[in-house]
Amino acid sequence: MSFTRGLDLAACRSMTTVWENQRRASRDGSFGKWIGIAVVLVVLVTGASTMATYNGLVAGDQRVKAQWAQVENAYQRRLDLVPNLVNTVRGSATFERETLLAVVEARARAGQVAMSTPRVPNDPAALAKYQAAQDGLSSTLSRLMVVVERYPELRTTENFRDLQAQLEGTENRIAVEHMRFNEAAQAFNTRRTSFPTVLLAGMFGSRFREKPYFTARAGAETVPTVQF
Repeated sequence: MSFTRGLDLAACRSMTTVWENQRRASRDGSFGKWIGIAVVLVVLVTGASTMATYNGLVAGDQRVKAQWAQVENAYQRRLDLVPNLVNTVRGSATFERETLLAVVEARARAGQVAMSTPRVPNDPAALAKYQAAQDGLSSTLSRLMVVVERYPELRTTENFRDLQAQLEGTENRIAVEHMRFNEAAQAFNTRRTSFPTVLLAGMFGSRFREKPYFTARAGAETVPTVQF
């Protein structure tokens, strides 16, 4: 009888040990399961956040490029008007040849720089070079207009009146597009330099570099106008 009771006691202890091991394994398994779920959630959230940040940078970069295209269109419009201006002024035999030559040369430089600097929105040096060439053309046009004041017969022609309206409108448009480009660049730069976006942007090198800004010409506190 004592021997039988001992076997029963041993069996109970063995079963208790098995149950405890099963509960411990179940508890450990549940804990591991929750850890796995947490890891998956962290990965998903991080991935979604990274994707949203990247897409935001792409959208901002595209807005800057789109606005840059508007700047180029405005400057191209002015370049297209210059030959008409030169041809109209050239009709006066007494008009200063040096002034016209300076305008033609400045226009050629501006056109060459525009063609040789395709990455202007991402390159401060390229933008400075581009703006310097365009400012040079603005200066020669200003000198031309001063000289035109000496020729009242030119200022009263229909061609000059038409050019006056077109050039003035173009200069105003250039100023507006400058402002809009700077606004788009500022919005992009603000997003790009904020945390944690700056960390992701840095991983792509020059792909998402900060955008440069147009600066006002010295003495250009007001929108340029054309006066004949």
